[in-house]
Amino acid sequence: MRIGVFDSGIGGLTVLKELVRKYPKNQYFYFGDNKNMPYGSKSKKELLNLSSNIVDFLISKNVDILVIACGTLSSNVYEELKNKYNLPIYDIISPTIKYINDNYKKVGLIATKMTVQSKVFEKKISNICSQACPLFVPIIENNNFNELNSAMDEYFMNISKDIEALILGCTHYPILTDYIKPYFPNTELINMGKVLADNIEIKNSIDKSVRLYFSKVDHTLIENVNKILDFDYQLEEVNAWITRSRNS
Repeated sequence: MRIGVFDSGIGGLTVLKELVRKYPKNQYFYFGDNKNMPYGSKSKKELLNLSSNIVDFLISKNVDILVIACGTLSSNVYEELKNKYNLPIYDIISPTIKYINDNYKKVGLIATKMTVQSKVFEKKISNICSQACPLFVPIIENNNFNELNSAMDEYFMNISKDIEALILGCTHYPILTDYIKPYFPNTELINMGKVLADNIEIKNSIDKSVRLYFSKVDHTLIENVNKILDFDYQLEEVNAWITRSRNS
């Protein structure tokens, strides 16, 4: 199968990694819109415009299915994208909600501002406390971890330590697992990408390839990609195409 995966930047690579781990014999096309990140502070109109351009690009690659590997897009424009395009689209949040309700009674959520404001988790999970963590994505994308400890101290003081599980409600956040775990030593950290990969049904084909497309490519991006992925990939910058599409 030809599988399209997209996110605001490198965060969705944590989802791609889980999909490739479970379904290796497929052709993957990943788009990260790191030029326009972070998505967590954008309006719903902006999110729909940006994501529509990305979907159009991935459809031009003849993908069979699409995976929204972004918590912000999944919580705010998934229904609009599903109704707009005539191919299977999977969001990252729905399987996570089902997994939580099947296994836990008291959970926490950390996510972007737009995901928390959407209340997509609160509407379907009864006992949940939520915290927006707007600095995490820029810290990760810019590889600037000097501000991380102070940000975690501020954000995590608002989350009860007796929760059973903490949902990493932005796909960037699994990159911070080793930093987050000491704050919640007895809590299960929920990687939405792993939950999705364990619940989606994809048919393995014969060929395996991974093509990565980003709206901005620099040394920091390449360094971050190599930290996350442990398999071969091809990488290309497509900023000119996205800019042209957005302005057309």
